[in-house]
Amino acid sequence: MNKENKAIINSTSFTLVSKVKDYFQLIKFTLSFMVVFSTVVSFLIAPNEQHFVREKIISVLLLFVAGMMITGSANAINQILEKTSDALMARTAKRPVASGRMSMNEAGIFAFITGAAGVFMMWKFFNTESALVSLFSLFLYGFIYTPLKKVNSISVLVGALPGALPCLIGWIAAYGNDPVGWTGAWVLFGIQFFWQFPHFWAIAWLAHKDYSAAGFKLLPADKGPTRFTAMQSIIYSALMIPVGFLPYITGIAGIESMFVLLACNLWMVYVSVMLFVKMTAGSARKVMFSSYFYLMIVLLALFANRVAP
Repeated sequence: MNKENKAIINSTSFTLVSKVKDYFQLIKFTLSFMVVFSTVVSFLIAPNEQHFVREKIISVLLLFVAGMMITGSANAINQILEKTSDALMARTAKRPVASGRMSMNEAGIFAFITGAAGVFMMWKFFNTESALVSLFSLFLYGFIYTPLKKVNSISVLVGALPGALPCLIGWIAAYGNDPVGWTGAWVLFGIQFFWQFPHFWAIAWLAHKDYSAAGFKLLPADKGPTRFTAMQSIIYSALMIPVGFLPYITGIAGIESMFVLLACNLWMVYVSVMLFVKMTAGSARKVMFSSYFYLMIVLLALFANRVAP
């Protein structure tokens, strides 16, 4: 093989790797993985006697793929609609659409194909209800929450709905189409719904200058990171405490997980109080990282301590 052919092969390989990296950025892989993680764990927590071990492994794989497609589609739509805004922020300027490495048409085709394929998989391999909730979540995140971020900070409340729906989707996918048995789904939905407020406001606190420059209104106070924002984080963290008792009260999980949730919720209140007291970026960063670990620990505790059907 001569040098010219080697150069062509190396160039093609580099282009392919770069394109794959762009698609990973387009779907916001890490964020999508977190979302799908809550869907899969909720699926596993839900009582379902119809799934044997081998069938459950296959179902989990199918659910993971479908979830990544739907979430990736929503994130692609988000980047298409926020192309100009992303280009103004240092943390997002290198995203494929914002930087011009990927055209809006290419991203749009990708979003449509992956979104449609993901919803179809939910319908084909699980049930109609989980597919419809998935489609609603995709629409709410992509076309309501995304443009609302520049209008009013109520967008955080609106965004918390599709942010918590993965728990509902996972449970419905496992349990079936009987709404009477969806109590556990709504409990998990509530846990993830309230968790998002201190989590997202901590992120918005740290990225306030970038967000403001791009025209986003994400903090509850117009003046930016204030004690009012910190107080809101305390309030929503405190609301997570009674919600944390519901898995045990409703019979989803045992008492051991209740104490794990209580400890995690008290910690979230503590770090939010410290944010109110110190009003520093370091305190906001502690709230943010605590929230990441919170969701993983809580969901895994509920899974490990789930009540068998």
